[in-house]
Amino acid sequence: MAKSLFNRKGGTAAEMSFVDHLEALRWHIMRCLLSVFVGAIIVFVYMDFFFGEIVMGPANKDFITYRLLCSTSHRLGLGDALCLSDINLKLISTEMSSQFMMSFTIAFVGGFIISFPYVFWEFWRFVRPALTDKELKRTRGVIFWVSLLFFSGVGFGYFLIAPYTVNFFAAYTLSPMIQNTFTVSDYIDNIVSLVLGTGIVFQLPLVVYFLAKVGIITATFLRTYRKFAVVVILVIAAVITPPDVVSQLIVTVPLWLLYEISISIAARVNKEQEQDNLPADWS
Repeated sequence: MAKSLFNRKGGTAAEMSFVDHLEALRWHIMRCLLSVFVGAIIVFVYMDFFFGEIVMGPANKDFITYRLLCSTSHRLGLGDALCLSDINLKLISTEMSSQFMMSFTIAFVGGFIISFPYVFWEFWRFVRPALTDKELKRTRGVIFWVSLLFFSGVGFGYFLIAPYTVNFFAAYTLSPMIQNTFTVSDYIDNIVSLVLGTGIVFQLPLVVYFLAKVGIITATFLRTYRKFAVVVILVIAAVITPPDVVSQLIVTVPLWLLYEISISIAARVNKEQEQDNLPADWS
């Protein structure tokens, strides 16, 4: 490892061996898996609710996003222009065991989302002993902010991207002679990838913070390549959303704001390093 983790006890720091690191990491991973397993059990017990109301929510015309769009349309005097009449979505299961296996997928994905703050807390417990007192002070509240970013991304993907995606592909057809009939597994895979994908993408400020701390990137670098970053963001938005301008803007704007926030975070880290005359890495 670039820098040894330390076990702080009684005000002194005793360096741990590589084997000790592996042993500590093993127990952190075990507790993370246990927390996900407990969350999965909760989801599995209430599978009817999680599948019918949450997973299948974006496929229901009474989904909260559709209702808000309709009410907004009425308030703006647009009539039913933004109201959804119906979602022509038909799902089938083509394998005997597919529904049974999908219930496990839903359970463990849901379990991971529920237990995410604890999972990151365990990761933080493993990394924290390697930080100096000054670094610990500057990372105060990191669990809260990481969890907030993750749940914000999950909510963004679920309430905004997923409904647009489902509605677009359910209605899109090359010819009236072709009927859209999707498999349930395909629907769930798309929902999971959208929700978890945006949850991970929303960790961008955190990633930039740590990269700035180790000297890999700087605020100047991010500003210099801002134009290229915008292009990348547009490509990401085009990939994870239906090919229409509205849905792509809905994804592009938050990602661009996250990038600008990341520049501010990197600038703050660089300024602190200069003031404290610290090296650009922790090694």
